[in-house]
Formats: sequence, structure tokens, C-alpha cells
Amino acid sequence: MTTARSENASPGRVLVVGGYGAVGAVVTTTLTDWFPGRVVPAGRDEARARRLGGVRADVTRPEEFARTLDTLADVSVVVLCVEPQDAEIARICLRRGVHLVDIGATPRLLTAVADLHDEAVAAGATAVLSVGVAPGLTNLLARRVHEAVGGAERLDITVLLGSGERHGGDAVRWTVAGLTEPVEARPRRTALPGYGTRTAHPFPFSDQHTLPNTLGVPEVTTRLCLDSRSLTSMLFALRRTGLLHTARHPAVRRTLTAVFRRVHIGGDGFAVRADARRGDHHAALALTGHGQSRITGLVAAHVTRELLTGTPPTGVHHIEQLPPLTTLPNTLSTAHDITLHHYDDRPGPAAR
Repeated sequence: MTTARSENASPGRVLVVGGYGAVGAVVTTTLTDWFPGRVVPAGRDEARARRLGGVRADVTRPEEFARTLDTLADVSVVVLCVEPQDAEIARICLRRGVHLVDIGATPRLLTAVADLHDEAVAAGATAVLSVGVAPGLTNLLARRVHEAVGGAERLDITVLLGSGERHGGDAVRWTVAGLTEPVEARPRRTALPGYGTRTAHPFPFSDQHTLPNTLGVPEVTTRLCLDSRSLTSMLFALRRTGLLHTARHPAVRRTLTAVFRRVHIGGDGFAVRADARRGDHHAALALTGHGQSRITGLVAAHVTRELLTGTPPTGVHHIEQLPPLTTLPNTLSTAHDITLHHYDDRPGPAAR
């Protein structure tokens, strides 16, 4: 059972870990506009962090990270824009009553943080997971179409990412790791606004692992394509041959990550779509925009603002479990060059 915090606003500071990276810089800038003087950028590169008025914070060294929190003393929220090796950093924050916003996307790590729910409740802290585009906005669209059909029997989520955008190191490493994972679901043809009908391939986004629990949907599959049709075809053809399985070796994975960080074919546009089906009822929503890293940072900033000014329940929650955040796609579409696309949700044949 969770309890709601009663204060209207938290007076403490926000520590943005990875606050100078592709996502973190957006979080830092946006929150500084909203909460001047209360945002502290942090990261492993101490010189870079200090040039921005921040501090060193290394998620690979939990004891050092704990000392950083103790030294700052008045941190209310930690925003993790880098992915730790395990849940220890989350535990350090939550045990101190410090709220957490985590943009991580690895199912294993999200599960480990979710297991800290009772500790967070005991300390009066809130953690929000699945923060970003996918997971994140995909989760919010999934909740809305799930409710539109009166409880989905199946959710199909499609993600198109711009292969020309320069992503941070964690994002590229995660993508390389995902290409090595075995899959059972089949590719699916889906219409995406502005991109036509595209073939999207099953990919281990964390939303398909968490939504069955948070929404109670029996079957959830997330698929990926890139804005470059040729690069999409090449990558998933390599996966079918089994050649990418060698990327499980650390040295090969590092090489592939370095290569992918240098490949920029395509643009910076993205699209996400969620389809819910229940019997012959179907509902779909899609969202398009530019700059996945920028939008991920904006989502994280809005979630952080809700923790500072709202009354979210204590404990660990995925973004779609917090009602005040369900309107976030509309908020972003109003102010940040994001377009929300509605589809006909009348009863019709449930396509396979």
C-alpha cells in the first residue's frame, strides 16, 4: 500500500547525473528555467561538471555517490540520465528519502529498482521508472488505448527512431545489446504518420516487459524500425543470420558500439504508435517529433517537476501508473513540436 506525500512542493535541489550529456543537458536546462538555483549537474567527468556549476558523481562507485549525496545534504530528487550497473544507486537515494527519476531502459535493472518499492515507501520517497520516449511516451500511449477499448487483450507498440541523430553512449550500447537478444514475435507492417507503412521488428524495449504487470494486458510486443529503410533492413538481416550474436562478447560489443556512434544515416525524427485490441475493438494513438534525446530530457524534466510540486504516491512506479502524467503527450504537443495523432477507434476487424 502506498501513501501520498502531503507537502505542496519540495524545497530541495535536483541532482542531474549525466547532466551534461545528450539527455542530461536538456534536463538541466529545462529544470533550471523552472527552478533557478536548485539544479546541480553531475557526472563522472568532474571538470566538465564543475564548469557547469556542478559536482562529480560516479554511478560506478556507490560509496562515493553516497558521500556526494551526504555532502550536498539538501537534494530532493536525483535524475539518473546514465544507467548504473545495478540497483545500488537507486537504493542509496531511496533509503535517504531522496526521490528518483530513472531514464534507464534495461528490463533487468528496472525490475531490480521496482523491488525497492517497500524501502521507498518506508523512507517516504518516490521513484519513477520508464521515463523517456520508449519506454516512457510509449507507456502513456499504451495506457490510453488500453482504456479506450475497455481493457486490451493485446498491445502492439511500434517505435521508429531517427538513425541520423547523435545519441549518447548508453543509448548506443543499449541498442547494440538489444540486437543480440533472441526474439519470438514476428515483424509487423504498421502505418506511421509521416513515414508511410513500415516493417518494424521485435526489439527488447522494456515497456513490453512491464506493461503486462502495470496494465494487466496479457500480450504486449514492441517493435523497432529506423527512418532509414536500408539501415533497418541491413541490421535486422544481420540479426536473422545470427552474426550479431558475436556482439555478446565484450570486445565485439565495444567495437560495434564505436561503429554505430559514427553512423548517421537518416534524420532526427521519430514516431511511436500504440495499438490496443480487444475482440473486434481497436484503438490507436501515435506521436511524432524530432530529437529523441531532447524529448527524453523533456519527459524527465516534467516528471521531476511533478515530484517537486505534486503529491505522487511514495514507492516505485512506472510513468503510466501516475495519473497526473497521463496528459504529458498533450502537454508536449502543445509546447515542444510534438504531434499527437488519433486513429479511428470504432469496432473493426482485429488485424493480425
